[in-house]
Amino acid sequence: MRLWSALRNRQLAGLKFRRQHPYGQFILDFFCVERQLAVEVDGGVHLNPEQAARDSERSEFLGQRGVHVLRFTNEEIKQHLPDVLRKIIETASPLS
Repeated sequence: MRLWSALRNRQLAGLKFRRQHPYGQFILDFFCVERQLAVEVDGGVHLNPEQAARDSERSEFLGQRGVHVLRFTNEEIKQHLPDVLRKIIETASPLS
């Protein structure tokens, strides 16, 4: 919710994000259509090697379709939200 509160309503650098956006067989946590930028939030389950492999395949699938994927842990969002937001802005900027 903290991240969504910062992303919604074009609050972050005027970027429009959608929450829980369907893309192919996946549901993206947050997606900016204009910049083809997906932001994924990973909980502890993503440390599991099988889940990490699925995440990698998912990122590769999206990358092959021109979608740039940023991944952040729940802990990063809780402890370092300003840094997370800065990284999203930096990544989105060259994609314009």
